[in-house]
Amino acid sequence: MKRVKFLGILMVAFGIGFVLGTAGGFPRDKGGEDDYRYFRLFTDVFKVVKENYVENVSTKDLIYGALNGMMKSLDPFSAFFTPEQYKEFKEETEGEFGGVGIEISMEKGRPIVVSPIEGTPAYRAGIRPGDIIIEINGEDTSNMMLTDVVQKIRGKPGTKVNLTIMRKGVDKPLKFELERSLIKIESVKWTKIGDVGYIRLSQFNDGAGTEMEKAIKSLLAQNVRGVVLDLRNDPGGLLTEAVNVAELFIPEGKLIVYTKTRDGEINKYFSKRKPLLPEDMPLVVLINKGSASASEIVTGALQDYKRAVIVGEKSYGKASVQNIMPLEDGSAIKLTIAYYYTPLGRLIHKKGITPDVQVVMDEKQEEKLQEAIRQKRMQGDNHKLILLPDLDPQLEKAIEIIDKGETLKRAA
Repeated sequence: MKRVKFLGILMVAFGIGFVLGTAGGFPRDKGGEDDYRYFRLFTDVFKVVKENYVENVSTKDLIYGALNGMMKSLDPFSAFFTPEQYKEFKEETEGEFGGVGIEISMEKGRPIVVSPIEGTPAYRAGIRPGDIIIEINGEDTSNMMLTDVVQKIRGKPGTKVNLTIMRKGVDKPLKFELERSLIKIESVKWTKIGDVGYIRLSQFNDGAGTEMEKAIKSLLAQNVRGVVLDLRNDPGGLLTEAVNVAELFIPEGKLIVYTKTRDGEINKYFSKRKPLLPEDMPLVVLINKGSASASEIVTGALQDYKRAVIVGEKSYGKASVQNIMPLEDGSAIKLTIAYYYTPLGRLIHKKGITPDVQVVMDEKQEEKLQEAIRQKRMQGDNHKLILLPDLDPQLEKAIEIIDKGETLKRAA
C-alpha cells in the first residue's frame, strides 16, 4: 500500500508539472519531442519494476541507476556520481587519492587508458595510453559505467587489483597485478639537460600553474638557453590551470582559448599577465596520444601563435568542457556543456593536435625506454626525474631543435 501511495503521489507530481508546463508551452523541447510522453514512459517502467521485480529494490537505487544511464548515453565524459563517488572525485582533483594512477575514458563500451600518471603503480607496471581494460579482478567490463570502473580499481593502499588488458599489436590479453597506493600527484618536475631546461607537467591539477612558475624561474636562474615542456601522457585537468600555464608563455592580452555552448554562447579566456619565459627563448612542446584536454588547450594556443615548436605524435582529441553540478543529496553530475577552440578557431575534439614535427615512437622503442626508466628507478630515488634522450627520439629531437636555435616566427 505504501508503494502504491508513493507512486500515486509521484505520478500526480509529474502530472501537475506537465499540466503547468503545457500552459507555458513546455511539453515539447526545442527538437520537437514530446517530453510528457517520455516522462510518462519512465514512470510506467518505474512502477512495473517497483511492483514486480523479483527482489525488493529501493527507489534511490532505481533513480540513481536511471541517472547513471542517462549520463552515460550522452558521451564518455558526462557522468553521475553517488555521494560516495562524488567524494572520491573531489579527492582526486585535489591531488591525492588511493588507487593505481590511471586516467580512464570510455570507447566503444570499454574503459580505455588515456594516460598512466607518472610515478604511480600503473606507470611503473608499464600500462600505456590506449590500453583497453577488459576485466577488473576477473569481472568483464563491457557493461560497466565509467564510475563503476573507477570505483572497482580504487581501494585502500596496500590492497591489490588485477587488470586484464588488450593492447594494440599484442595477440593475447595482458594481465597486471597492481598494488594500490596513496596517489599524491606531483604535477610538475623540472631539471636541466646540459644547458636546456626541461619541465614535465603530468596533470593540470589545482596549483599546476603556480608550480610551473616555480619551475620556469628556477631554470631561468640557471641560465638555460631554451626549454622543453613535456606534456606527453598528460590527460589534462582543470581549465583554469590550463589558462594559468599558457599565460606563462603567451603575451598579455592574447586569447588563449574559448568555449562555445550549443546555443552559441562564447566564453573567452585571455592572458592577464606578461609571459614569464622570454619571448625570444626557444620553446619546444612534446605531445603524444596520451596528451588530452588541458594539454591540448596549452599546445593549441602555443601552436596558433607560433610560440613553440610542437614535437611528437597527434594528441588524444578531447576538447569538451565539463561542469560539476552538486545535487541536494550529496550526489552530483558531471555534464559536458561546451566545446573549446584554439585562438584561431580550431576544434580539437575527436581530431587532436598534429605536431609541427612528427616523431613517432613504435611499441618496441616505447617498451625499451620505459624498461630502462624502471631499471633506473630501482637503483635510486623512485621519485627522481629520469631522462634518457638516447632512448627517447622525441626528446632527442626537441633538444636538437633548441641546439640549432630553430624557432617559429610568432603570429601577429
